[in-house]
Amino acid sequence: MRNGLNTKIFVRGSRAAGCRIALHTTVLLAATLALTGCPADTAAAPGHAAPAATAPPISAVAGVRASAPESEPQGQVLVGQQNTGTQHAKQVQDLITRVEASYQSGITNYNANRLDAARLDFDFAVDTMLSSSMDLKNDPVLSDEFDSLLSRINSLEIVALKQGNGFSPKVEAAPAENASEVTFVANPALVGKVTQELKTTQSDLPLVVNQYVAGWIDAYSSSPSRRGHLKASLERAGKYKDMIQRVLRENGVPQDLIYQAITESGFQPQALNARSGAAGMWQFMPFGGYGLERNGYFDERFDPEKSTIAYAKYMKTLYGLFGDWYLAMAAYDWGPGNVQRVVARTGYADYWELYRHNAMPAETMAYIPSVIAAVIMAKNPEQYGLTGLTPDAPVLSDTVTTNYAISLPLVADLTGATVQEIVALNPAMLRLSTPPDRSYDLHIPPGTAETFQSRLKDFPEENRASWRFHIVKEGETLDEIAESLHARAAQVAQFNDVTAAKPLETGDELIVPIAAAFAASAGQTHYTTHSSDTLVTVADRFGVTVEQLRAWNHLSSNRIVAGRTLNVAAPIRMAPTSRASRRSSHVSTTPAKSHAGSHATTPHASHPAPATHTSSQKPSSATHASAQKSSSTKHKNP
Repeated sequence: MRNGLNTKIFVRGSRAAGCRIALHTTVLLAATLALTGCPADTAAAPGHAAPAATAPPISAVAGVRASAPESEPQGQVLVGQQNTGTQHAKQVQDLITRVEASYQSGITNYNANRLDAARLDFDFAVDTMLSSSMDLKNDPVLSDEFDSLLSRINSLEIVALKQGNGFSPKVEAAPAENASEVTFVANPALVGKVTQELKTTQSDLPLVVNQYVAGWIDAYSSSPSRRGHLKASLERAGKYKDMIQRVLRENGVPQDLIYQAITESGFQPQALNARSGAAGMWQFMPFGGYGLERNGYFDERFDPEKSTIAYAKYMKTLYGLFGDWYLAMAAYDWGPGNVQRVVARTGYADYWELYRHNAMPAETMAYIPSVIAAVIMAKNPEQYGLTGLTPDAPVLSDTVTTNYAISLPLVADLTGATVQEIVALNPAMLRLSTPPDRSYDLHIPPGTAETFQSRLKDFPEENRASWRFHIVKEGETLDEIAESLHARAAQVAQFNDVTAAKPLETGDELIVPIAAAFAASAGQTHYTTHSSDTLVTVADRFGVTVEQLRAWNHLSSNRIVAGRTLNVAAPIRMAPTSRASRRSSHVSTTPAKSHAGSHATTPHASHPAPATHTSSQKPSSATHASAQKSSSTKHKNP
């Protein structure tokens, strides 16, 4: 294949229904690179632009081209030469049309749980581009389409990883995903009622009432599903309200921008639009310089506080460009370049004038009225039938910094929590393990940091990704404990100095070496896979990285089949690897906020992604484990 783009990534996970799946997609390894930046370098809008509507990064808004240039042949044009600029543009558009049709077919099959068909559709979409003999690297439109395609497909990998762990909650669709489907009937009586209501409604946003806002209030009120979403959103807001308003205040933007999260995600940190790839509470796309890091272990778009900081800074930047909060919100949805161009074309620097002249995509026209309606209804819940609202309790946690891999099941053991509770406190994590080669701020239940650190110190660092901790309950036997944690009773006894003379007692704190990890540390270097295994689950089980497993077993993808014998340890530490060198120098030109199935036609300024530092973890060492044994003995609770 051309440009070295021949890497297959296989994804295994589950849909919300809980069935195990294998989603095989042809993507660049670089699709999982961490992308960082700042608002000044960001690519347009975080989530929902109209199809074929894109915008440049803020730093390149002025003077940006409205469409990709038609490239003319250089030098002498030969008689009969067919590759004119017009013909090239048509070839590009025809290719994109075929690719998008295949991708949309894949989405249809994916949502219907026809996963084999979805896999073939996604493969075909990417292979169609790679085999087209067209210059994906230097043609700005094709480069943009290719990066967008990979990012959207990679978003499905995130869905699979997050749902495949069995602990992530089901996420309900937000109104923004089908905002353009809302139709309105003029209702002067409702407009008058809301106008009166507005006289006593306090807001630091400029609230207006017209037939469009009233139409959205009616849509929220008359539709059980939309009213239910609004009510559930306002209740979920209690988890994050204090944090969000603090961040908005610190960045000098209106407090009532908090209600934009109702339209974007319903205050669901793990919301992900599989069609567009927009993710998190504020629906940032998986590329663009928002200062949010993304890699194989975590995605900061799902981090409530970090994504809120990025949102507040971005909105402040947009307001600085337009001097109007409605236009700033429109730019957030559609992209600042598009808004600037439509203002320049029409002469109207007023959102409602642009609305009346039908100068924006349907979704952006619905977006701002839906936010205003949500603000008005949230501030007057009883008047609009939102009775019995009980805000969720604020999310509180202690934070410990790790620079080693530790499994979330072990974190739950050490803090006396459930895995679901740890996952809920760390929605940015994509796997049930912290990254092995960098620091990470891990959130644990409030008041447990001291206990966590005290218990953790007896666990060898290289075994924290696989071993477990257990407090003996009344009536439990060693065999029962070992069986429940997939360990070996003899090893548990050995590590905790349990003997006939010193039997188990209620309240004993046990370090539980998991059998597979213990065997690997004692010399076992192979593992035979089962039908439910993926490279991710095998890596988590043995406390190694996916990159190590691929290197040790000469795998070019994440796919494994049942019955295969894998190397799960190596005699020496693997050197860090970087995927950056394998990625072609594509210039990302896709907006950070885009509609499902959209493709870019407006190039952005170049801001190449930095290389991701991907390093591997030391395999378990029998010598080290033995050295730690003396400090791993049984502990009595006071």
